[in-house]
Amino acid sequence: MVTLRKQYVVARQVYSEDSFAEDHEKICRVRKTILDHVKEYLTCDSKRAKNAVLALLPIIGWMKIYRVREWLLGDVVSGISTGLVAIMQGLAFSLLASLPPSYGLYTAFFPVLTYFFLGTSRHISVGSFPVLSLMVGAVVTRLVPEDRPPANITGFEGLTQDQQRVLVASSVTFLMGIFQLAMGVLQVGFVVVYLSDTLVSGFTTAAAIHILVSQLKFVLGLQVPGISGPLAIIYTLEKIFIQITSTNVCDLVMSIVIMVVVFIVKELNDRYKAKLPVPIPIEVFMTIITCGVSYGFSFETRYDVDVVGKMVSGYESPIAPSMEVFQESAMEAFPIAIVGFAVAFSVAKLYSIKHDYTIDGNQELIAFGVSNIFGASFRSFAASTALSRTAVQESSGGKTQVAGIISAMMAMIVTVALGFLLEPLPRSVLGALVIVNLKGMLIQFREIPYLWRRDKPECVVWMGTCLGAVLLGLDLGLAVGLGMELLTVVFRTQFPRCSVLANIPGTDLYRDHKDYLHIFEPKGVKIFRIPSPIFFANIEFFRDKLVEAVGFNPLRILRKRNKALGKINKLLQEKDGHITERGLADLFCQTTDKSCINVEELDLPTDLKGLPFRMDWKIELPTNISVPRVDLHSLILDFSAVSFLDISALKGLKTALKDFIRVGVDVYIVSCDAYILEKLHIFMFFDDDIVTSMFFPTLHDAMLQVLEKHKEDKSQGSLLADTKL
Repeated sequence: MVTLRKQYVVARQVYSEDSFAEDHEKICRVRKTILDHVKEYLTCDSKRAKNAVLALLPIIGWMKIYRVREWLLGDVVSGISTGLVAIMQGLAFSLLASLPPSYGLYTAFFPVLTYFFLGTSRHISVGSFPVLSLMVGAVVTRLVPEDRPPANITGFEGLTQDQQRVLVASSVTFLMGIFQLAMGVLQVGFVVVYLSDTLVSGFTTAAAIHILVSQLKFVLGLQVPGISGPLAIIYTLEKIFIQITSTNVCDLVMSIVIMVVVFIVKELNDRYKAKLPVPIPIEVFMTIITCGVSYGFSFETRYDVDVVGKMVSGYESPIAPSMEVFQESAMEAFPIAIVGFAVAFSVAKLYSIKHDYTIDGNQELIAFGVSNIFGASFRSFAASTALSRTAVQESSGGKTQVAGIISAMMAMIVTVALGFLLEPLPRSVLGALVIVNLKGMLIQFREIPYLWRRDKPECVVWMGTCLGAVLLGLDLGLAVGLGMELLTVVFRTQFPRCSVLANIPGTDLYRDHKDYLHIFEPKGVKIFRIPSPIFFANIEFFRDKLVEAVGFNPLRILRKRNKALGKINKLLQEKDGHITERGLADLFCQTTDKSCINVEELDLPTDLKGLPFRMDWKIELPTNISVPRVDLHSLILDFSAVSFLDISALKGLKTALKDFIRVGVDVYIVSCDAYILEKLHIFMFFDDDIVTSMFFPTLHDAMLQVLEKHKEDKSQGSLLADTKL
């Protein structure tokens, strides 16, 4: 990159905020009240109605520009490829939700239908997602455990265990959809910004560990009951190791072979994706092969292999959710809704940037809310998206959600007509397919050393979220991660890296004086920069850092001076002859009314305000009177990075400024935001000591003003003489 060496020269007078306001008239803007915003929001005309319809039904927008000849073939090919993957993932992820595999096909069908009309992303593949499936499965196993009676819910009467589990999963999904729809209607799509990439990475890594452990029982062919709650992963591993000698060798060998083959082919897909028109659907091939082998060699009867079993043929009638399940699962349904939206939105945003179109976070919430409500009514479980499945849809030529509809049709065909072919499929195959697809989430462990080198607080968030989610469960782990993330924000704002600035000679630029060799720091001047908002939590930190930067505490100086005044008053009352010899009477030489002072009437002041004379604390004092010298005459506060002040900060700042003014230090505030200045006026920040003339638009303006005021010091300002500003 070429280094710029151009010069610019600007000749203007030195401005304070007051003089700038005199020369440049400011427009008085009328700000809208809350009532005005409400009226505007409720006002409706034909244009707003049209925009509302287009926003609610994004399909109208992209269907108008749909290029049939260019896009249709790609959507069809993409839909078929994605449908095959969605079918396999639906079957596999239903095991994570502790449901019969056939219900995974429902999740690959119903939510896609509504998202087709309501979603703003053209590329994501809607359906099951392993993390959500596991979170739903935790609720299912808690309310309907395998080795204990189910929870006391009246809706369970007369239902089999599988039917009870389906009712729980669909009810949790229905409630999840209500939460998402409500957030979308209330326009709170911004909530996803509180889930940083670091937090999501640590959370999904922990979810991958949970998924891995949950699938070990299928891979090993063991009968391990589902466990939920804190430390569930420890208890599950304990039960697995207790039964490890009962491992089904056929399941284990078959799982290892499938994982090795699928892993190798997936690596080849990634390496040669530029040359392959469509990724090789290795999961589909392995599923077909193992189905045939399992049926031909009677794995279920001969080797006691647990198979998928009876598949539900066709679709069942809709069911109503259980209010009692709502009450039991509300605390889990909300984080499921947040995670589902966060994952879907992040993937949708990735592809919208790649293909240059916009997505609406609030509309995405509405789309997924309606999709989950609709799907739950037909017994599907939580739907979001999966990066691997979406990558297949996009890389195989998908341009719009037409590909999604075709993939849903593939799932429908299997459900209605071909489901019986999957009945001999060993469950260990599905478990192996789930595990081998965890690679993308598990390799996120590589982020730990990177984060530790670059940003230690972020690394702590990652590790805390991951450990919390692993040990406490995904719902509590997410809360732990959010808490740690908020703590890092508080830490960064409460303890910012304040700095003392100095001038780069010959320029109007100011940098941290610790970072450069050749800098100019005028004698008696300190420039202090605050790189964060000032509020109730960090105002004391700001005052401490300011005292540390200037090298003295103005309040302590005031107290010393007050004590010295008391001693001087006592000496004058005793008419000590040394007073005249040492010239201490000259301390009182300048009075405010040009008349003599009766020192016997002098009382000990709490500060120097209102005294009828001006003290000169720089002269030599008697040995029994000690007052620290203050060599600082000007303090400049750089507010360029201060975005807001609250009332507590205003009070603390005012007190700090008055303390410096009372010890004879001129205070200047520079680069203050107009909104903060307006707020200072509203809260009556200004008085006789703190005036608007202390404020300057730029740091260099204030510095030139300081040098002009103290120009009798010839050593100062020579290095700034070359700058026009």
